[in-house]
Amino acid sequence: MNQAIRRSWIVAIGMFTLILGSLTYVQFFQAEALSTNDWNNRQIYQDFGRPRGAILVDGRAVAESVPSNDQFNYQRVYKQPNLYAHLTGYYSLVNGSTHLEKAESDLLSGTSNELFYDRVVRLFSNEQVAGASLELTIDPQLQQLAFDLIPDGQKGTIVVTEPRTGNILAMASKPSYDPNLIAAHDTSAVIENVTELSEVPGLSIYTNPATESLVAPGSVFKLVVAAAALESGQFDENSEIPNPAALELPGSSQALPNYVNGNCASRSTADLEFALEQSCNTPFAQIAWELGQERVSQQAEAFGFGEEFFIPTRVVASSFPEELDQALLAYSAIGQYDVKVTPLQMAMVSAAIANDGVLMKPNLIKSVRAPDLELLESPQPEVFSEPISGDTADQLTEWMVNVVENGTARGAQVSGVDVAGKTGTAELSETGDNAWFTGFAPANDPQVAVSIVMENVDIATGSQLTSPSAQRIIEAVLNQ
Repeated sequence: MNQAIRRSWIVAIGMFTLILGSLTYVQFFQAEALSTNDWNNRQIYQDFGRPRGAILVDGRAVAESVPSNDQFNYQRVYKQPNLYAHLTGYYSLVNGSTHLEKAESDLLSGTSNELFYDRVVRLFSNEQVAGASLELTIDPQLQQLAFDLIPDGQKGTIVVTEPRTGNILAMASKPSYDPNLIAAHDTSAVIENVTELSEVPGLSIYTNPATESLVAPGSVFKLVVAAAALESGQFDENSEIPNPAALELPGSSQALPNYVNGNCASRSTADLEFALEQSCNTPFAQIAWELGQERVSQQAEAFGFGEEFFIPTRVVASSFPEELDQALLAYSAIGQYDVKVTPLQMAMVSAAIANDGVLMKPNLIKSVRAPDLELLESPQPEVFSEPISGDTADQLTEWMVNVVENGTARGAQVSGVDVAGKTGTAELSETGDNAWFTGFAPANDPQVAVSIVMENVDIATGSQLTSPSAQRIIEAVLNQ
């Protein structure tokens, strides 16, 4: 009898060990694979019905989960949706998630390791897992102003940052959309809405134009070339460069024309201050020839070109082309040919000049708090790079102030304040031009850096929508 009992115990212990081992394997080694399996609809529905943490601007939710009366427990709702769509993104059963909803999904859903203790407490108290809330660095008044300065029907982006910290104060783009149309629980309606949104000219519901759209910068790229010139030691404030009306290009039947809408034609030679002031093309092409492609490319990389990073949403790498002959290098030096930038990248160039040559990493997150409001994160300013010396930054600042006072960016003037700026026009022969402004103010104590691009516009429209808009934003910041 004892032998029979002993054998039964051995069998029972063996079976228990197998069951425990199987559960352990599933829970710890296969959990992620099972939860992300395309066939696991139960996991998808369970995740979608959880209360995600709120995304906040100045303490007010611009995205939050509210109780629902359908098969899910909660519905994701977006407040002022068009204003913040390119920042929050959406959380959708049909389309997945984008932007902050995707980049910070672990925190918002409550599955992050930082919320482990909170999950344990809720497990023992039989409460549902809840997500952390994200407070953004965005200033709601500046965000609204930037959004309103882009006319409806116009494709454009405005980025406003704080040079000393890298904090993003506003990041607005049009055309925009309502994320609620994609976050709805009615899958048929969502599919129809996505189809309709895909037909809106210039709109992508999947990308943030400020950080993921690459556009030609035109003459605002001359700031990078001017920085390379000063950093090389081959040029200074006294350097004189030939300033012909058209520059013959080696190996090409074409000639590079000078900018004709300013006063470039008034001088046969130009120093760097005048060339920036009037945005003269031919001097900058010759500077690039003298420096060589490698040095210009290295200076662009020092400002962040060629590097993808996260803020925490993805910022695609801006690019300066490779393997250029002399003709293409000339065009690239004025931001044409295949030079491509994000609007944020040009804001970074201005911010680095404003901050004595130190570029701070751009940042969207002010704080992260657990469901019990415990502070989990409070990102501190972080140096991204030091692309130029303080002396170079001071010289560029002086020249950029002159651009606003006497040159192509007069529309950005603010009474009683020295504004530093640079305009640009990227010529896109078939669709119109990209009109740019980038700069900062006050020049002697920078509080704000601004980058504005209006795409596919004529020169007159572009000039009305860039420098004057920068003026409005700078005045708003300084009047706070």
